Amino acid sequence: MAGPFYSLGKMVLLGGLFLVLLGLIMLAAGKFFSLGRLPGDIFFQKGNFSFYFPLVTSIILSIVLTVVLNIIFRR
Repeated sequence: MAGPFYSLGKMVLLGGLFLVLLGLIMLAAGKFFSLGRLPGDIFFQKGNFSFYFPLVTSIILSIVLTVVLNIIFRR
């Protein structure tokens, strides 16, 4: 019989594997797509201070994730 932490341990392990796969996909995608420097992303630099806000990148990722998750979880 499984202990009380068996199902929690399984969930943590699967979550960790998912994060590792997601990290590998992001590393591979970084070589092919330049999502961090799109036109419309805000970048300000003056002296030792720099500010970067990926506005357009955030909008594109939001749209892509919305479409993908709607396809996956459609009932």
